[in-house]
Amino acid sequence: MSKPTFLNQLANTIITNYPENLSDCIIVLPNKRAKVFLINELQNITTKTIFAPDIISIEEFVQNISGIRNIDSVELLFEFYNVYCSIEEKNKLDEFESFANWAKTLLQDFNEIDRYLLEPDKILKYLENIKEIEHWSVDINKKTELIEKHLLFWKKLPHYYHSLYKHLYNKGIGYQGLIYREATENLTHFSDNLKNEKFIFAGFNALNQAEEKIIQHLLAIDKAEVYWDLDEVFLKDELHDAGLFQRKFKKEWNFYKNNPYQWVAKDFAQQKTIEIISTPKAIGQAKIVGNIIEQHCETENLQNVAIILGEENLLLPILYSLPKNVDALNITMGFSSKNNPAQLLISKFFKLHVNTTNRNSSSYTMYFKDVLDVLTNPLIEPYIDAYDLVNRINRNNFSFISLNKLHELYGKENELFQLLFQKWDTNPVQFLENIAQILLYIKSKLNRDNEEEKITNAFIYSIYKVINKLISYLSNQNSVTDLKTLFAIYKQVVEVAEVSFEGEPLEGLQIMGVLESRVLDFETVIITSVNEGKFPAGKSNNSFIPYDVKREYGLPTYKEKDAIYTYHFYHLLQRAKNIYLLYNSDSDGFDAGEKSRFITQLEIEKQPNHTLKHTFYNPIVPAVANELMVIEKSEQVQNRLKEIAETGFSPSSLTSYIRNPIQFYFQRILRIKETDEVEENIAVNTLGTIIHGTLEELYKPFLNLILTVDDIDEALFKTETEVLIQFKKVYKEGDIKTGRNLLAYEVAKRNVENFLKAERKEIENGAEIQVLSLETTYQRTIEDNRLPFPVLIKGNVDRIELRDGKIRIIDYKTGKVEQKNVSLSDWNGLTDDIKNDKIIQVLAYAFMYEPEAKNREIEVGIVSFKNMKAGFLPFNYKVDKVSTAVITPEIMESYLDQIVTLLLEIFDKDKPFEERV
Repeated sequence: MSKPTFLNQLANTIITNYPENLSDCIIVLPNKRAKVFLINELQNITTKTIFAPDIISIEEFVQNISGIRNIDSVELLFEFYNVYCSIEEKNKLDEFESFANWAKTLLQDFNEIDRYLLEPDKILKYLENIKEIEHWSVDINKKTELIEKHLLFWKKLPHYYHSLYKHLYNKGIGYQGLIYREATENLTHFSDNLKNEKFIFAGFNALNQAEEKIIQHLLAIDKAEVYWDLDEVFLKDELHDAGLFQRKFKKEWNFYKNNPYQWVAKDFAQQKTIEIISTPKAIGQAKIVGNIIEQHCETENLQNVAIILGEENLLLPILYSLPKNVDALNITMGFSSKNNPAQLLISKFFKLHVNTTNRNSSSYTMYFKDVLDVLTNPLIEPYIDAYDLVNRINRNNFSFISLNKLHELYGKENELFQLLFQKWDTNPVQFLENIAQILLYIKSKLNRDNEEEKITNAFIYSIYKVINKLISYLSNQNSVTDLKTLFAIYKQVVEVAEVSFEGEPLEGLQIMGVLESRVLDFETVIITSVNEGKFPAGKSNNSFIPYDVKREYGLPTYKEKDAIYTYHFYHLLQRAKNIYLLYNSDSDGFDAGEKSRFITQLEIEKQPNHTLKHTFYNPIVPAVANELMVIEKSEQVQNRLKEIAETGFSPSSLTSYIRNPIQFYFQRILRIKETDEVEENIAVNTLGTIIHGTLEELYKPFLNLILTVDDIDEALFKTETEVLIQFKKVYKEGDIKTGRNLLAYEVAKRNVENFLKAERKEIENGAEIQVLSLETTYQRTIEDNRLPFPVLIKGNVDRIELRDGKIRIIDYKTGKVEQKNVSLSDWNGLTDDIKNDKIIQVLAYAFMYEPEAKNREIEVGIVSFKNMKAGFLPFNYKVDKVSTAVITPEIMESYLDQIVTLLLEIFDKDKPFEERV
């Protein structure tokens, strides 16, 4: 940056003030990340070899004073549970899952109480009294067991606090608040043992009571210097939250009654270009960030550009939106493990094994969706090559699949596949060790030189640490015995875990969270999600301690948290020249919000040298929301149409064209089939195939014979067995023993039985029926001078019979069909409306069979299984109030005239295939 940064100014001051004894300086910063930047600044301004000062974060410094090791939130949760189990009666213990729900909040409150050096008994007793007051109206004799249990919980809080504190202290470990409290207790001892050390506190803003006490103590004994980083605009404005804490320190600290307040900068009022960009939906912000970075790639060193994420969920969309010429990247932020891709994989993996049935038998059966979720996961798929296996599962309709069958279908040797799909022990530690092995395998396959895979490595490593902590915890206790409980524990623990990204801070584009930006300055700053409730975070209060109690005892409330956010926001702007503030303008939907008060504040309190520009970014949306597809008939298409004419147009392909020419194009011209998918519940078309197959097999023994009542009774006797055979043939490995599939099986059986019973009744009433063919393919060529070439019509006819001297052609329909659907009074426009599809189909059957009929009368129609009471529904042509169900030469001539017109349209090279809505 052309203008000195805070760290540059600090480095110069240190070199100037401590030229000879720099190694005695201990520089304390708000976070670890700034250390690398400060060392870089020291290197840039020194001309000789020197011993660098010790640079540590405030947490490391306080930890050094206390002599207690900090533990992370996952380890702390387990330690607290151990303490909880040791002081509660066994029959009154909460399971870990229930415990974690309230323990996470309680630990935060313990932490705050300790950081602000409050008397825990006083605060926690106050909470108990509040709860007692809430129930004061309940007669003491009428208090329920639930109320008593609730009040008992609040009475026990001091006991929980002291037991946990003592337990951790004895082990030499602690949470942040405990460490801070112990540091203040050990402060005199620590300072008495100091020699030439000089502590320099730099870049701080909000401090808790423990930090204030420590710094003021060291200032009083002339062992410390403090360099704040605040602009005079915020310090002088009594109402501006960015200066709330430092105005308080300047006013209240004894040290500042006789010493200058260092440093007050004059950078915020300098020239700045601030572009406020609104866009609907969060994902739009990622696209805008990519565009901004692309502009700055050409004119600026990206090391001076920072993307600050107001919402961590935008990290992955932004990474995918960055331009390709971003060759170096540094991500420094806390990323919740809940959204971690590796965590999502482990959750799916847990689900797979939790849902496994027959666990203790050789079949070890898994649910297909769980298997596919694991096989197709982006972290698994590249290393197992399971494309063929996924297709086989779909084609064979395995709704449940055994472990042995899965390995048989895969048929390859693959280490990861063996790790994933084996008969897993339900022992929690063994289960977790298997997961750890899988994570290590994936980690070993990643390319560390690839930026995207570096990020994947960070995701995997964070979950690997969680799994290892669970292994360590569960190895020492036996209360968890099943996978469902283990999964519940895992979900609770992963909520408090974070992903830590590592990169080269001094190179490339910087992507960070709000807290990680402390002390650092950038020339160009892009801040996302500048919406109320996100930046600042809003009034969410994840605490058992009420607002008025916090105010009374000096604990931070949302007011103080807002002031912290305000400071961070304005600090990002303080020395920047180019500022982009992005927010979601959508007021509806899941991620809706309104622009942040910070934006409004910038507009109202606009500095003379600031240029504010407002931009509304709307995604480019086509003028027509969905442009209908149009495909010209190229020479290749025409050749394919001729090929179809030679091999045969089916009646259904003709109706497919009428329904939607584009559907006809995909299915017949391009020959694209629908993707195989597992039918978890039997589809309508599958049910139809089963009924067709069953009727074919039941009637086959009686082909060309006059049907008798005994024949029908024999078919009825075989129905149940045959339906089951057809189910197995069509539905393959699908389960039909339970749920909807059992109902579908019963429906198929009932439909076939109803058809047979109706047939028997007609025979009893004197009908003479001779079945001539079943599920037979017929074909016949249309030769017409108008057509460019002869056209073969070819199709499968469900059933043809000779009934009382007439040929009857029957098409089975599992859906509901009524007589009006096969009745016609006017031939004009027959092929223009899809509602005539059934007429077109059945008359095509009549046309194909006509030469076989040997001049016998033909009637053609439909049997609808959902309208079985109506019986056979013949095609009916009505003209001048006279109806006929017999297919006359005149009817066939009129029908063929319409079909030829349709075929001419299909073959017309100047008429493209046009999509219909």
